[in-house]
Amino acid sequence: MFTLQSSRLTLIPLSYNQLTLSTQNRNLFEQSLGLNPSDMLIDDEFKAEMDEAMQNFWLPNTQAYPDLYQWYTNWEVILKGTNTSIGGIGFGGYPNDYGETSIGYMINKNYWGNGYATEALKAVLNWGFAFSILKAVNADTPVGNTASQRVLLKSGFKKTHTENGLLYFKATK
Repeated sequence: MFTLQSSRLTLIPLSYNQLTLSTQNRNLFEQSLGLNPSDMLIDDEFKAEMDEAMQNFWLPNTQAYPDLYQWYTNWEVILKGTNTSIGGIGFGGYPNDYGETSIGYMINKNYWGNGYATEALKAVLNWGFAFSILKAVNADTPVGNTASQRVLLKSGFKKTHTENGLLYFKATK
């Protein structure tokens, strides 16, 4: 199984079958990865976004592009010290003709403020930018989400503009 390692985290890009199992039975999914059970505390807004991504992006695209699934999936964020899932992160697909894609992430509220989102983001950016096709990664966050804005800035993103209550950011190779 392919993984990325950082000092405190293991990141696992989920295959179509793993995504399917995670939607059917979270406990069985975590057991299949050899993880200790997690009690995810996720804001309703993030949960809705993740459910929508699962049904309309991750599942159909990991099935359609199995050889490129890492670009189309949720990467499970595992805290090494407890061997527990603490969130997810993922690209918005294989880079387009301009070499760009997007990224999103979510960390269990019980683990906020420890730098895990920044560490996970830097790890997947390093992986992505190792491919010559990727030139830039875009992200957005609500104007009021200052914690996520700090994560993006600490990970090398620059603010590009504000529109409709969202701040937009870009990281380049």
